[in-house]
Amino acid sequence: MITGIFDSHAHYDDEAFDNDRAALLTLLRGRGVCGIINAASNLESARRSIALARQFPYVRAAAGIHPLDADTVTPDSMQELRQLLQEPEVVALGEIGLDFHYDVPRELQFPLLRDQLALAKEMDMPVILHDRDAHGPMLELLKEFRPRGVVHCFSGSAEMAQEVVKLGLYVGLGGAATFKNAVHPLKVAAVVPDDRLLLETDAPYMTPVPYRGKRNDSALIAYTAERIAQVRGTTAQALCDVTRRNTCTLFGLNEADFI
Repeated sequence: MITGIFDSHAHYDDEAFDNDRAALLTLLRGRGVCGIINAASNLESARRSIALARQFPYVRAAAGIHPLDADTVTPDSMQELRQLLQEPEVVALGEIGLDFHYDVPRELQFPLLRDQLALAKEMDMPVILHDRDAHGPMLELLKEFRPRGVVHCFSGSAEMAQEVVKLGLYVGLGGAATFKNAVHPLKVAAVVPDDRLLLETDAPYMTPVPYRGKRNDSALIAYTAERIAQVRGTTAQALCDVTRRNTCTLFGLNEADFI
């Protein structure tokens, strides 16, 4: 069994876990999972994530407003977010970004992302970035703001991944690397340097083969690690060891606390 798996991006506050959340998060420790970053999608999700981190010592929270929640933002949202980011369980601002796949007005997404990138810089916090069908505009904003952080569930080209790495950011890869049509993720997996790669689930979504179509959880990173390790010429265990170290480095965590 692969051990020391650090899931750099999950959503255990999602309703998909309502029936067995506590039991699952307890069992995952015995299935090789040593750490989880639970990313928020809005302010209420951030509060739930913080509560999970308080309940489970190996979980940490991120607080942020997802682009698909841009139409829920009020004049008080940034102040509320600022307060949540000061909670000791919160290690990042996220997930934030751009999503042009769904019909959320871009004129709402851009100012929300700009405000959150500026807040992250002010508070010296890493960001967890969502980028779906918005690669060009996202790259321009990253060049402008130069944040610390990770582009999670990376879906751009290998060339874009190299640009992201040049900006000092990390690249997060998950279950998509195991899909039959996984051309781009595997090309990305082959070029990202060892010290800039993170593994993630995006649980309950993006479940890797052979469990695609079922609910995802952090232990299934083992299948993603096996596939990515093949294209990198290493072992799944070695890859999980490296990405655990990277996750702790990015989010300012003591790796000894997660082994």
